[in-house]
This record gives sequence, structure tokens and C-alpha cells, in this order.
Amino acid sequence: MKLEQLKIAYVCYKDVGTFDSPVEDEESVLFNFLRDKGLQLTKVIWNDDRVDWKSFDLALLKSPWDYFEVIDTFYSWLTHLDEIKLPLLNPTDLVKWNADKHYLAEIADAGLPVIPTAYINKGTRLELETFFERFKTDQIIIKPCVSGGSFHTFKVTKENLEEIQNKVQLLLKTMDFMVQPFIPEVQIEGEWSLLFFNGKFSHCLLKKAKSGDFRVQHFLGGTIHPQQPSEAMLKSAKQYVDQFAKSSLYARVDGVMIDETFTLMELELIEPYMFLFTDVEGYENYYKALKEKMEG
Repeated sequence: MKLEQLKIAYVCYKDVGTFDSPVEDEESVLFNFLRDKGLQLTKVIWNDDRVDWKSFDLALLKSPWDYFEVIDTFYSWLTHLDEIKLPLLNPTDLVKWNADKHYLAEIADAGLPVIPTAYINKGTRLELETFFERFKTDQIIIKPCVSGGSFHTFKVTKENLEEIQNKVQLLLKTMDFMVQPFIPEVQIEGEWSLLFFNGKFSHCLLKKAKSGDFRVQHFLGGTIHPQQPSEAMLKSAKQYVDQFAKSSLYARVDGVMIDETFTLMELELIEPYMFLFTDVEGYENYYKALKEKMEG
């Protein structure tokens, strides 16, 4: 069936302004771009009980940006799509895998460079101080394993250790956490994002945190700098997609250069902002990949 003949659910979230930013409203621009291509898109909220998912031929996952706040509901929704056999892009099994950052351990076990990560199961008595020695650092980052947008993310030093430990100990009653060494290269150079559509490289950018911060997200004041990756960086980033996201329509590989090695921070397969406006072919590359995927 031709892509233009499919009834497509364009899946978003109930926007309450949490992720508003001064950059382009990619959700709306991409929606209109695809509509102008002749696609039958309907914008829907992923957890809106009024949506009749059986009325669609395809669900296109764009911005379910609040999924990690209600993760059990999100998992149930994915299961429902499987039960009614509604195809989702990216596929439900890939989305479920990517929702919990324990996936980083699987990637590391495969031998690909990943920021060192330790996991703390919910209900565990937290001893944050031990991680300074474990990672040979005086600054660590701790955040939930199911998270996004710097949700409950803390930078820990020996000065604020007690304060953060008390906060996280309460949160550990209901969620798992992960601990990583703070990577100074994020503040010095920035975090790289390479975008792939159907496994093919599209475009690249460098995200930099605002002065005095470590969070690079644009809705938190970070800045965006389009870049052309080196051949070595592109080859390294593509390995993560080839080994762990081969069935994906879209993938954003976030990493940092450490001692000239591209090292993964996150493989974003659920709701990444794709910075399509930073490349003249960004929107067209997305459309072509979608058409190729659905029509072969």
C-alpha cells in the first residue's frame, strides 16, 4: 500500500509547556510538512482514552514527551498497540527496550564505548559516597533509569552529597536509579548528536550547556551548533544504530568525545527532538525514510 493511502496517527503528548523552547516547534512543522506531502495524518495524544487506535493503519511516534512520568501507563499503551496489531514507528519492542536505561549495560557488554554506569535498584539503601571512589571522580550524576529531559537528575559533589542523598533515597522507594561519573567534556566541548533515518546518516549537531550548567537540553537554555562529523565519529556512531536500532525509522545517537573516542551517553529511540531545522534536507530525509520503510 502506498504511504499516502495509510491513515496515520501522529503521536504526541498533552502539551502543558514543560518542554517549551525558543527553537522550532518541530512537532507542528513536521506534521504540516508530511501533510503537504499528501499523508493522511491525525495528531493524537498517546494516552487520550478517546482515541480509537483501531481506526488507524500506522502510528508514528513523534513526541510522547511525558511517557517517563507515567511509565506503566505507557507500557500498557504499547501492549495495546501490539494486541490490535497497529504498527508503531519506532517498533514497540524497540521502544520498550529503550525506555529503561539498563539498555546501556547491554550496549557496553557488546563492546561499544559507553559512559561507565552503575545501577541502584529501588528499595536499596543509598550510599552515594562510594561512587566517588568507584569512578575516580569528585563529581557524579545520578538520575532515574526511566527518565528524560533531566527529570530528577542531580549533579553530586561532596559538598551537596547529604542533600542529594536524602532526596534520592525518597525517590528510590518507587524507581531505579543510575549513577555515572560527571564527564567534564560535556561542559568543555559539548554533547554530540547524530541523527539517522532508516539507518542512514542525516545530520549532526553539537549541544552546549549554558554557562554554569551541565544540562545541554535546549529547553533548559542549551545552545545548538550544526556540525559535520568526522569520518571516524560517523563510523563510531553508526555502530550503535547497526547493532541495536536496525529496525528504527529514526535514531539519535548522543555521545561525547573522550580521549578521541566517541563514547555513548544515550541512544534515543522514543521521542528525540531531531533538530530537523538545522539541516536543509532534514525534513525531506525523514519523509524519504518513512516512505522507504513503508513501501519497501
